[in-house]
Amino acid sequence: MAGHFTRDLTIRQLRALSAVHEAGSITSAANRLNLTQPAVTLQLRNLQALAELPLIQRTGDGMALTDAGAHVLALIERIEAALKDCEQSLDMIAGRSGGRVAMGAVSTAKYFVPFAIAAFSRRFPKIEVTLRIGNREEIRDALRGYDLDIAVMGAPPADLEVEMKPLGRHPHYIVAAADHRLARRRHVEISELAGETFITREQGSGTRMLMQQFFERVGLAPKIGMAMDSNETIKQAVMAGLGIAFISQHTIHHELEDGRLVVLKVRGLPIVRQWHAIRRADKILLPPAKAMLDFLGKDGWRYLPNTR
Repeated sequence: MAGHFTRDLTIRQLRALSAVHEAGSITSAANRLNLTQPAVTLQLRNLQALAELPLIQRTGDGMALTDAGAHVLALIERIEAALKDCEQSLDMIAGRSGGRVAMGAVSTAKYFVPFAIAAFSRRFPKIEVTLRIGNREEIRDALRGYDLDIAVMGAPPADLEVEMKPLGRHPHYIVAAADHRLARRRHVEISELAGETFITREQGSGTRMLMQQFFERVGLAPKIGMAMDSNETIKQAVMAGLGIAFISQHTIHHELEDGRLVVLKVRGLPIVRQWHAIRRADKILLPPAKAMLDFLGKDGWRYLPNTR
């Protein structure tokens, strides 16, 4: 069976399975692929016949993959990534482009990653760089699915084999409005924050995870006021006096300089992590992406807000 599966498999069959998985129904998948429903059904039937296992099943929530289907879906992602790499290589060989680099960055890194990309683009003007911003969970998922060549984040996903290049220190502080009662204090004990309201990032954010780990370690349960999916909104809320925030130093550079926010001198802070440029160990990087990874490993630190 294995020989038949690999020999007779077609990309149309694989794309039919992928589309049904993403769309949740054969009708929606057919629309997405510009095919008729019977054509999509036929592709799935042929694929399941080759696998000699059910790959998809009908559930109350629509069509869902079986365990065998999930294995085939992982194969599809790798094949689609290989096809994109091949297309890019052909474009480079033909001189149509200098190639492409697909980058992702956690939202806290958006304060410096565009400056690094701009410097890279000046050095390699023919290479096209795309940048996707998301929270830690979103970037981790994109890295897992072969969508990204390189991700800029703190700690790598625990379930992936990766290659990492350190970019520099990443300190985290607690900040408050300039007129906050603790703003001018030379030392603030953790216990003094028990009555404060914290404005935090959403669940799935690396900053939120780091804050939770810090407070668990010191035995304090912070009072959460609002959760927001943007550092900019958190800063505005803190400046308005709605609460205080545990936040990356790299997101508050200008507000500290202008005196609109102050760092509270809390014992045990800052928490310092490392920024990394990360790639999947099993994803083959073409020359443009290798050039970007080398550039970030050598010069990435220059673009961190407190060193630029």
